Amino acid sequence: MDQGPRVISVNVSERKGTPKHPVPEIECREGLGVVGDAHAGTAGREVSLLDQAEIRAFEARHGVQVSPGAFAENITTQGLDLAIVEVGDEIQVGEVRLRVTQIGKPCHEGCAIREMAGDCIMPRVGVFAAVVAGGRIRPGDPVRLIKGKG
Repeated sequence: MDQGPRVISVNVSERKGTPKHPVPEIECREGLGVVGDAHAGTAGREVSLLDQAEIRAFEARHGVQVSPGAFAENITTQGLDLAIVEVGDEIQVGEVRLRVTQIGKPCHEGCAIREMAGDCIMPRVGVFAAVVAGGRIRPGDPVRLIKGKG
């Protein structure tokens, strides 16, 4: 039975420019993002999301295998159709509400995925958001897109 879109991994990194690694849960705060993440406080890009379908398509195209957080996403989802997400939409993730502020961003210098595969999907499909209502997010939490809120 389809559970609908959900979180499959939550990820943090201690230093910028490094892949994130899965953790049991993350705490999101308004105006900050993910507590304890190297990118916390990055204005407009407090939290990043990427769907597993995009990751699997990348793996198939490039013949590589990557783990959750490898693209430096805080939240790896399953079943969130990134093709319909737009700036201004809101995403409810468990008890946390996010407002989409940006789709894609240029890779940083030394992007590990770009160096390994010659390509990266975050510039095209990475979703960046600000925290509207904070709380905790864990794998298995439901994800719901709320169109046109912002």
